[in-house]
Amino acid sequence: MIREILTIGHPVLRRRAREITRDELAGAPVQQLIDDLIDTMRNANGAGIAANQVGETLRVTVIEVNNNPRYPYKPQIPLTVVINPVIEALDDETFMVNEGCLSVPNLRGEVSRFVSVRVRYLDREGNAHDEIKRGLTAGTFQHECDHLDGTLFVDRVSDPTTFSTWEQFERFHRAAFIERISRFVERVGS
Repeated sequence: MIREILTIGHPVLRRRAREITRDELAGAPVQQLIDDLIDTMRNANGAGIAANQVGETLRVTVIEVNNNPRYPYKPQIPLTVVINPVIEALDDETFMVNEGCLSVPNLRGEVSRFVSVRVRYLDREGNAHDEIKRGLTAGTFQHECDHLDGTLFVDRVSDPTTFSTWEQFERFHRAAFIERISRFVERVGS
């Protein structure tokens, strides 16, 4: 089922989501939430969506990039269900990425993200994962995990002059960003 995506200003987006138990994960309500998140993300052409964004304060997010028309420069990410994630930077290396968000419609801005992160999480079956993510994929995981802590990308924009609507980004900034981010992807991979 496609759910309404909450937008900036809604208090649920600023709440830290709570961890869920393995029993909750196995239950029908959380499994339905996961299905709804997948449907909602795909319907909105998102690269990911967190439970907070549909009004549920549970530490659940889904991520997928599969020839996404909003993000043609992003490497492919298979559908990944992320439960109770713990994310940590592997070093101090960062990169600047122009981000948007389904909960902040029609706004983009430059955000600093770690190049390499370690992500530990459970999948929808409760299997534990411990993975290294790099580049834009690492940025996507950081963005979605931020949601679970009540943080939006606008909180991480250090230079407000980089804010842009989608229309103005497409008109004035997209070509330079695509060139810069493509070189970055070539250098670090995903």
